[in-house]
Amino acid sequence: MTDKMKAAAIIGEREIEILEVKKPVPKAGEVLINIKACALCTFEQRTYLGIVDMPLPFVGGHEISGVIEAIGEGVDKEEFPIGQRVAVRAFDSCGRCYYCRRGRGNLCINMKNANKFDEGEKINGIGGLAQYMTIDQSCIYKLPEDLPFEYGAIAEPIACVANSIKQGQIELGDDVVIIGAGIMGLLHVMLSKLKGARVIVSEPDKTRRVKAKEAGADIVFDPMEEDFVDKVKFITEGRGADVVFNTTAIAQVAEQVIKGIRNSGRVVMYSSIHPDKPISVSPSWIHNSQVTITGAVNPTVESFETSVTLLSKGLINPKNLISGSFKLDNAGDAFKEAIKPDTYRIIVTNY
Repeated sequence: MTDKMKAAAIIGEREIEILEVKKPVPKAGEVLINIKACALCTFEQRTYLGIVDMPLPFVGGHEISGVIEAIGEGVDKEEFPIGQRVAVRAFDSCGRCYYCRRGRGNLCINMKNANKFDEGEKINGIGGLAQYMTIDQSCIYKLPEDLPFEYGAIAEPIACVANSIKQGQIELGDDVVIIGAGIMGLLHVMLSKLKGARVIVSEPDKTRRVKAKEAGADIVFDPMEEDFVDKVKFITEGRGADVVFNTTAIAQVAEQVIKGIRNSGRVVMYSSIHPDKPISVSPSWIHNSQVTITGAVNPTVESFETSVTLLSKGLINPKNLISGSFKLDNAGDAFKEAIKPDTYRIIVTNY
């Protein structure tokens, strides 16, 4: 058995190289995962395009599924059997900081595994775009054997959206407005429908509006053709939405969508903003309307468990969110496809 493995590294702007690196060995409390599928998140895409400045070479990938290949000392072989199909919560929170001990592990100040793919070789990254990875046993979530690996790789984005949905505090019958119908927007549609909401999607692209309807949206409209605030107020009898989720990366949009919320409503800024520009909000209006403006970042332990449960029970089917798959050796082609504006998730596979 070889002690080497392949990894797809970003080595420059729009440059991918397949490296041969040392295969990791699980330490005490760790599990060795044979990675079968890894989805290319917007974060990896922005790093590839040079928008996000990361030390290079960089082996990204945090939307991961695979099988357990080996376990370290102290790991229960009955609980984590060899060959078990799993999803991975790659952002390993410390469990001891202020936020972890208050159930906010997604805000952990000691987040592990974020930038140490191979310290010996000075290669940065989380490491999902490789053949193997080691991670603490607490970060492993079992998947059913009949769930495709590609679907398992979508567990992480579903978990991120499950955390966002929790921040939105959707109640039965709420009017929920979702800005954008990319993959994260569509996942917000699916989970909002599970919560019993009427879902309204604002999306300028016609094809994506169709996708939103297929995902369960009740009403879709083009904000380039209809005024966003007027449209939302019209649909909601003048009140505004109960909850608004912004899944776009545009600061101007973030400022506009706040105006579509009702008194005591909730606005969730789901997406990171690029470029990050300040927006103008009246503090007096916040005071008088009693609105909540919040964010949602990373999956929590709880939201990841929710995600895997939804996938395992067939309550969420991510088939239509996957635009294609490429072998690890062809990761360069995968990135080229992933950055196209008309694609959803592209998966890099290892089987």
